[in-house]
Amino acid sequence: MISPRKVPPLLGHLLGSTDGDFIVAEWSDPGGPPGPPRLIAPLHRHQKDDEAWYVLEGVLCIQNGDEILELNAGAGALVKRGTPHTYWNPGSGVSRYLLIMTPVIHRLIEAIHSLHDRSPENLRKVFHEHDSELL
Repeated sequence: MISPRKVPPLLGHLLGSTDGDFIVAEWSDPGGPPGPPRLIAPLHRHQKDDEAWYVLEGVLCIQNGDEILELNAGAGALVKRGTPHTYWNPGSGVSRYLLIMTPVIHRLIEAIHSLHDRSPENLRKVFHEHDSELL
């Protein structure tokens, strides 16, 4: 009989490869005080790439065009390419979720996180370099 290989938790790691068709990453947001949404990503659109979320724990809100979706644990949403979108944790508790993205979106996220100056001008440039638009 074949012995199963233990697989580490996904948090902090990627499932998929940067030269494949898609990447899955587990992320979390700690939540925050009541008030206006604390956007995890600014309002933007990807010209050529779809993006999806699946909530593991807590709640995540996704603005998908003109619609706001509230995803509880076990729910998912897909944002089609060309659609303006953003997302946030609306509560004070932890939200854990899977982000399913293309390698281009993953490279965009890495480029944003590596910026020392996240001015609107620099962000617009990085989004543009990754076939996306900061709105």
